[in-house]
Amino acid sequence: MDYAIFSGQYCPDFQVYLISIINMILIVDDKAENLFSLRRTLEINGFEVDSADSGEAALKKILNSTYSLIILDVQMPGMDGFEVAEAISGYSKAKDIPIIFLSAVNTDKKFITKGYTSGGVDYVTKPVDPDIFLLKVKTLNRLYEQNRELGKIQMALLEEVEVRKKAEEGLNKSVNELRSILEAMPQVAFTIKPNGEIEYVNQQWFIYSREANVMPEVTPGDEGTWDRMREAMAAQRSFLAEVRMRNLLSGQFRCHLLKLIPVWQGDEVAKWVGSFTDIQEQKAANEILEAKVKERTIELLTKNKELESSNHELQQFASVASHDLKEPLRKIQVFSSIIKDKLIAKVPEARDKMDRIIEASQRMSVLINDLLDYSRLSVRSLFRPTDLNKLVNEIVEDLEFTISEKQAVVTISDMPVIDAIPGQLRQVFQNLVTNSLKFARKDVVPVIHIFAEVVSIDGEDYCRVTVKDNGIGFDEKYLEKIFTMFQRLNSAEAYEGTGIGLAIVKKIMEKHNGYITAESHEDEGAAFIMTLPLHQVENMEQAFTEM
Repeated sequence: MDYAIFSGQYCPDFQVYLISIINMILIVDDKAENLFSLRRTLEINGFEVDSADSGEAALKKILNSTYSLIILDVQMPGMDGFEVAEAISGYSKAKDIPIIFLSAVNTDKKFITKGYTSGGVDYVTKPVDPDIFLLKVKTLNRLYEQNRELGKIQMALLEEVEVRKKAEEGLNKSVNELRSILEAMPQVAFTIKPNGEIEYVNQQWFIYSREANVMPEVTPGDEGTWDRMREAMAAQRSFLAEVRMRNLLSGQFRCHLLKLIPVWQGDEVAKWVGSFTDIQEQKAANEILEAKVKERTIELLTKNKELESSNHELQQFASVASHDLKEPLRKIQVFSSIIKDKLIAKVPEARDKMDRIIEASQRMSVLINDLLDYSRLSVRSLFRPTDLNKLVNEIVEDLEFTISEKQAVVTISDMPVIDAIPGQLRQVFQNLVTNSLKFARKDVVPVIHIFAEVVSIDGEDYCRVTVKDNGIGFDEKYLEKIFTMFQRLNSAEAYEGTGIGLAIVKKIMEKHNGYITAESHEDEGAAFIMTLPLHQVENMEQAFTEM
């Protein structure tokens, strides 16, 4: 049976369930033998059949169900067939159901006429010819189904018309809003249809063109702009270009920025919205600015060369000065040692004073060497590919005696090859490893781990190198202080040094276009983290010159 259950939803007002049965024929007759005969005939031929033995029962069924055809006996006690048909015509949901009247007695023309006027579509007298009767049932059933489908199509069309009407109203509203916006713009604004025809222009347009469908006049060098714009439209992509257009009021050509963007409706371009923005003053200002930047760049290059010359002279001075300072110190150390060993060997107090003189001169010598190293950092050096693994292993070999003496453990993980100044980078690692050995905790075996990873920062590849130890550490609130010259967190008596080592490390990092920071807690060790570019831009002067 072909069911359509419309009443699967509970109705709180009536507290009933309504079930509608589609494509079913209702037979109404007060005699059981007639109902059985007709029902059997129809069911044998594949129809779904329902029945009622009175007009009242039929009306109740019609209220709760939908039928494709009603076969109605004329003579019935209570409501006769004509009354039932008239009642059915008053139901909105059943008024279009075709009705076949059956009668064995009322065969006169007036009864047949009454049957048709009561809402029937056919009037069959008994005895019924089964074949003719079945043909009529099939025809009326098929017509009912076709009418139902037509009704559905009509409803769908009405809905589609309503949707299109609302869409058109919304589109018109959007178009009006767009035009109001374009009219209020200080720029030249326009819209173009998908076929390339100019659809709308604002009042600013007529400052550059006399007709709404003609593009403004441009300089000979910009005539290809319209062809390139049409190519962009054919490819359904936005278009941006600078174009010089002739102002009709002044006759001068002014530089404008042309911008054209598509307005999409689903997968199709509904229209194009374009604008011309006057950038003449901005263009002139940019040209002036570019000229000034170029002039300033030349000045900076000149100053840079002068600074390099000055730095070179300063380095030479520092080298000579350090040599001149170290020579007297060497004499002080030599003669102090001679006096100590030969003249005052048996005078304890004098030996103690002389030892202090020797130690002070040695510290002075180290300080002079550190200052000389720091001054050399301003000298131009060349970057070249540097294997960090090889460089760090060489430093560990150089410090083998100190490492063995302190029984330290140094582990080195695999590190990449980067562009660097090898001599300076060697000094960085040597200072950091030496510091880790120097600031080890008492009665704790020093452990130093050196490792690196490649990271991406703003789309550029960098090498992040970490030198980590388990030494005395420091409070991170002094982080900036440790990279300043002559700044110390520990006394010179407890830990030797000049306070220049980390300042040198920081300056080398800056020279390598990188930076260094540290993480630490007191008595928990320290980790010095250096971030260096994998590749360096060597010839900065050429970059400035090509601007």
